[in-house]
Amino acid sequence: MFGSIGMPELMIIFVIALIIFGPRKLPELGRSMGRSLSEFKRASNELRSTLDEEIRVEESTPEPPRPEPKERAQSAGADQQETASTT
Repeated sequence: MFGSIGMPELMIIFVIALIIFGPRKLPELGRSMGRSLSEFKRASNELRSTLDEEIRVEESTPEPPRPEPKERAQSAGADQQETASTT
């Protein structure tokens, strides 16, 4: 869950937090950290769902036809004129 942090390290962190903040402030600090983490998770999930929806909408809309480059269009027009004049 915490990667490379084991139980002894968590106990040391808890004891240091208890010494610094005291037994009365520690539950309040834990609640505020829990609220912050849940708010962060909710915001990141909303962002992910918004991005997924935008990608889905973008994939479902057809691409507009690309205009031909001017050189191709001009040479195609010249080929058509030559064909028409030879027949």
